[in-house]
Amino acid sequence: MKLFDEKNLHVAFEVSLALKGAFAAAEIAAGLLTYLVTPQFVFDLVWTITRTELTEDPRDFVATHLLHAAQNLSVSSQRFAAFYLLSHGVVKLWLIIGLWRERLAYYPAAIAVFGLFITYQMYRYSFTRSPLLLLITILDGVVIWLTWTEYRHLRRTLRAGRK
Repeated sequence: MKLFDEKNLHVAFEVSLALKGAFAAAEIAAGLLTYLVTPQFVFDLVWTITRTELTEDPRDFVATHLLHAAQNLSVSSQRFAAFYLLSHGVVKLWLIIGLWRERLAYYPAAIAVFGLFITYQMYRYSFTRSPLLLLITILDGVVIWLTWTEYRHLRRTLRAGRK
């Protein structure tokens, strides 16, 4: 049995859809939560979390940066983050449902949208150099490859069924 046979690739595709679906649901929940909380609530929460650490070490790198970010959180940046999380999650979930239902038109659409997400993530990576963002981008690339592989298999199957 080969590692990259159609059955294993299909299982990997299904697992990737489940994981992306879970992340999409988490993005939707985080987006809704972001809309509901106030910047003051965020500041108070961060202050509560970092207070002990800052008492022990007033120059703690993580605590001071978190507190600074919370102090400078504007309503407009919070609204943007909420909108981004919600729209990103809803679009991904919509595409994943279409892929799960094996709707042929969703495959190229998903590849294009996930490719746009990768483009934006690489743009953000150029500023942040975040290893997590790079890992997410690599995983998205794998999902695109799996989606393309599944799409080709599904098209072959449908053509064979018509003959």
